[in-house]
Amino acid sequence: MTADATPSASSAEGRPAADQARTERADAARNRAKILTTAEELVAEYGVTALSMNSVAAAAGVGVGTVYRRFTDHAGLVEALMDHRETQLQEDMRSGPPPLGPGAPPIERIKAFLHAYVDVLEFYAPLMAEAERTMARARRYRSGPYAVHHRHLADLITEAAPKADAHYLADALLAPLAAGLFTYQRHEEGLELHRIRAGLDALVEGIGTLR
Repeated sequence: MTADATPSASSAEGRPAADQARTERADAARNRAKILTTAEELVAEYGVTALSMNSVAAAAGVGVGTVYRRFTDHAGLVEALMDHRETQLQEDMRSGPPPLGPGAPPIERIKAFLHAYVDVLEFYAPLMAEAERTMARARRYRSGPYAVHHRHLADLITEAAPKADAHYLADALLAPLAAGLFTYQRHEEGLELHRIRAGLDALVEGIGTLR
């Protein structure tokens, strides 16, 4: 065999290794996105109890081994799912249509954010409540999503009521959105979502009087 006929050392299939790597990464990203979308659909239709590695694999049409390779275990899948939802929420806060996104008065944007987070809690509060129970208190209140939400609300409160204590009030608005409290209100007290949203709106309207 001549040198020209020798298969490339970089690819047994005749393609550069870099191209193969890019293809594999693209396939992995598509599988990950498909699995997360399927997991969201399962939770939306059947609740969080339906979220298992086997059920997600079956619904997504992939092998359960693929789900384990992408997310390691059930806790990893839940964490990725919550990260996915949080990314979507933050993108809507930054550049989505008003009132959740820019372009609406600050009081209306605060209400829109709180309502949007209630929607997240409606599906994921039981999972989030479990995470809250095992998370160090300082970590929950000053890292990750909570810090982003707090800063977002504090900025809007400052815009709406410059003399108000925006730092304290942001914590006060986020306190009713603790997953444990939300789960208790929904499943033990039987509060309807419209009542929870109305209560949050009343708190926000109070901030509007502090100008």
